[in-house]
Amino acid sequence: MLTLLRLSQLQAKMKTIAMNTISALEKQSRPFWVITGSALLCLVGTTDYLTGFEVSFSLFYLIPIALVTWFTTYKLGMMFAVASAIVWLIADIVSGVVYSHQIIYLWNSAVRLGFFALTVFSLELIKVLGREKTFARMDYVTGTLNTRYFHALAQREIDRSSRYRYPFTVAYIDVDNFKIVNDSFGHITGDKVLYAVADCMQRHLRKTDIVARVGGDEFAILLPEVELSLAKAVTSKMHRKLLEEMQKNNWPVTFSMGVLTFTDAPSSVNEMLNMVDRLMYSVKHKGKNNINFASYPDQQALAAE
Repeated sequence: MLTLLRLSQLQAKMKTIAMNTISALEKQSRPFWVITGSALLCLVGTTDYLTGFEVSFSLFYLIPIALVTWFTTYKLGMMFAVASAIVWLIADIVSGVVYSHQIIYLWNSAVRLGFFALTVFSLELIKVLGREKTFARMDYVTGTLNTRYFHALAQREIDRSSRYRYPFTVAYIDVDNFKIVNDSFGHITGDKVLYAVADCMQRHLRKTDIVARVGGDEFAILLPEVELSLAKAVTSKMHRKLLEEMQKNNWPVTFSMGVLTFTDAPSSVNEMLNMVDRLMYSVKHKGKNNINFASYPDQQALAAE
C-alpha cells in the first residue's frame, strides 16, 4: 500500500513537472521559436555536411520543423519544411554526393519536402483535434472545465479513493449577488466577474486541483488527496483572495461555500455533489458569504469560518 502511494505521488509530481514545462514552452513568443528553429536547422545542416553523405541526418531535420509547427503556426511550419529540404539539398551538393543524373537531386529534394510537409500537416491535425477536444471539455466563459468533464474526472477520483483509501475534498462555491451584477452592470461585466473568479481560484490552487463551472454562477473544486484540516486552510485562504479580487474591481459579490472531505468514497458523483451542495446552501440560508465544512461519512459539520 505504501509503495502504491509513493508511486501515485511520484506520478503526480512527474505529471506536474511535465505540465509546467509544456506551459513554459507555450508561453515563449513566436520570434523565439523562429530563431530557435533556424539555429537548430543550421546546426543540423552543418553537421550533415561535416559528417558526409554516408551518415544520414534525415530524422534530425524534423526537430526544428516539429518545434516550429507545434509552437507557432502551420504556415511557418511549412516554410521550415521547405527550408529544411533546401538545406539538405545544399548539404548533399557541397559534401560531394554524385548521382547518375542531375534530376535525382530534384527528385530526392521533392521526396524530402513531401515527407516534411506530411509531418507538418500531421502535427497541425493533432493540434486542431487537441483544441477541439479541449474546447469540448471547457467552459467558454471562464476557461475552467465544464460540468460533463468534471463528472468524468470526479468519478475517476472516486474510483481511485475507493481503491487506495485516499481522502479527497470537494468544494462547492456560489457567487452571491451575481444577478445584481448582471442587472446593474450588464452580462459582459457578469462574464468578467465569472472569469475573474475562475482565474483567482486557479491561481491559488495546485496544478493537480480541478476547477469547473457547474452552473450559471456556481463552481466546483476537486482537491485530490486533501484531508479536512488542509482543505480548511486552502479554501479559507481562497475565500479571502476571492473577496479581495471582487473588492478591487468594486463588484458587489461575495461567496457561499460548502467544503466536504471524503475519507470514504461516495457511491457516485451525483451523491457527492448533492451532499456538498447542501452544505453550500446552508451557508446561503444563514446570510451568505461564509464557508461550511464537514467530513464524510460522519457528516459532522464544523463551525463556519
